[in-house]
Amino acid sequence: HVTVHVIDRLLYYQKDPAANEMPNWDAVSLYLDMDGTPGAVPAATAYKFVGQASWNEDRSTGAYDAAYQGNGSSWTAVTIPFETVTGWQGQGFNNQSRDHGWNITFRIPYSSLGLNGRPANGTQWKIALAVHDNDGGSAIPDKTWPPAMTDSSPATWANLVFGLPTYTPPAGISAAGTTTIRHGLNGAVVTDGHVGGDTTCAANIDPNFWELWGSQNYANDYEVNVQNQWNLGDFPCFSKYYVTFPLDQIPANKAILNATLTLQQFGNSNQGGSYPGDPPDSLIQVLTVQDSWQENSITWNNAPLAVENVARTWVYPLPPGPPYPNVPREWDLSYAVAQAYEAGQSEIKLVLYSADSSLHSGKYFRSSESNDPSARPTLTVTWGDNDGFTLAPDNPVAYVGGSGGHLFTIDVARTGAFNSTVSTAVSNPRPSEVSVQVSGGTLTPPGQIQVTLTDLHPANFTGSRIYVVPVQVSGGGVT
Repeated sequence: HVTVHVIDRLLYYQKDPAANEMPNWDAVSLYLDMDGTPGAVPAATAYKFVGQASWNEDRSTGAYDAAYQGNGSSWTAVTIPFETVTGWQGQGFNNQSRDHGWNITFRIPYSSLGLNGRPANGTQWKIALAVHDNDGGSAIPDKTWPPAMTDSSPATWANLVFGLPTYTPPAGISAAGTTTIRHGLNGAVVTDGHVGGDTTCAANIDPNFWELWGSQNYANDYEVNVQNQWNLGDFPCFSKYYVTFPLDQIPANKAILNATLTLQQFGNSNQGGSYPGDPPDSLIQVLTVQDSWQENSITWNNAPLAVENVARTWVYPLPPGPPYPNVPREWDLSYAVAQAYEAGQSEIKLVLYSADSSLHSGKYFRSSESNDPSARPTLTVTWGDNDGFTLAPDNPVAYVGGSGGHLFTIDVARTGAFNSTVSTAVSNPRPSEVSVQVSGGTLTPPGQIQVTLTDLHPANFTGSRIYVVPVQVSGGGVT
């Protein structure tokens, strides 16, 4: 399923449109390519699904949907089982009364794409969206994501990777230190701010939401909010949180072992209330950001787009106060911090967002401007010394006959400033059947270790044996 919510002041649609008319009205085109590294034209692995908005018509006939498949040069209309479900909030369609917006959900079975089920984690596709708009006249230029995508060039689309990214720290490296990054701690400057409706649903500009909401700035707020909702009638309550952590306090030439983002939650929307129900749990996501922004000018309309979804954590409602204690909420950012650090970035830029649908989903956190320094957003990074060595065997497997032998060569290369002596330990699983000899087992990298295995069976031996010979190299605190 892919759901798109469109905040739109005026809603216009065409009843029973022809397929080629749909993009001239309020509609969405969803692009998918099952080839994660496509070319410049849509191949047979590429699909385009179009869904137009409708008022109260029956959509089960597919009258408001269209599907296309790549043919190696352009698009061909095809019949593929899928459906769309839409909704809207406002005064209705095809008039100049102010509305709030509309939403569409694409439901595409994997079987319609020739698959037996969901692809494995790590599988990469391509994805893109185009939002079509009409306000009662000629069609308005599309809003596309990614902004530079083009309809018939899958190479310009975004990456869709199944599952969250995982991170495995470098093997054999022990923790050597921890860096805590927090605004004001050791001179660190952690810039943050939320965009959207603040914690008040932008009540200060009511009723001028359409004129002012998208340009509101909340620099120097002590509190920040992450909030979303299905019903676009409440879009003034939506809020996203941006934060940038400097990485220059992490020593150079280290290996990142783990990193944790901690925010202190002190409250939530409708805290202690029950109308129309208890506040929901929220799955708050962390995404990386590439483009820079300024705290005193960032708004919903100019906030940078996210680059990659890297972490998520459940955040729960708190009991009514007072008091309003700070409750730590944590996200594992090991992957994101390691990527930024290894790329030589001086900072890591993040945005926190939720795809909540329930009313009163807002979760409130302390910001970098909090009067309590310990309650400010914190990035904790544990690192180890990256000085060590690598091993590269020329061939880990060999086949020999009776009384035959093989010489294995292992290249030992140093990393960083490693200058310790290493020694080699080899285990012989069957001394009566195989001989193991080591040459160059003690050295200071770079160098080579040679391991000779000789079969002790007679030359006319006709059986078969598999020997696994563990080789362990250690020194300087690295194994």
